[in-house]
Amino acid sequence: MIFRSKKLLEAVRAFPCQHCNRQDGTVVAAHSNQLRDGKGRGIKAHDYRIAALCHRCHAELDQGAKLSRAEREEMWEAAHRKTVGLLFEAGLVKVVA
Repeated sequence: MIFRSKKLLEAVRAFPCQHCNRQDGTVVAAHSNQLRDGKGRGIKAHDYRIAALCHRCHAELDQGAKLSRAEREEMWEAAHRKTVGLLFEAGLVKVVA
């Protein structure tokens, strides 16, 4: 079952881009493009496999030709790690014992 959370996706919009640090009102939750993260034909990855990216960086990640596949994967992974850290630091994601 694919995990979905509108609240999580909306929360990320308040963050600056976790690749270029731009905060221009275009930041969205960019989903992973990896099969291991639940991505499939016509199916987005799990909503917890997201990175806060601005429109420009998101487009480069998905359609850009400037970066190799490996570079795009590393770009997304780095932004994802930073995004998850911000979610915890902001108290938007909590561990409940």
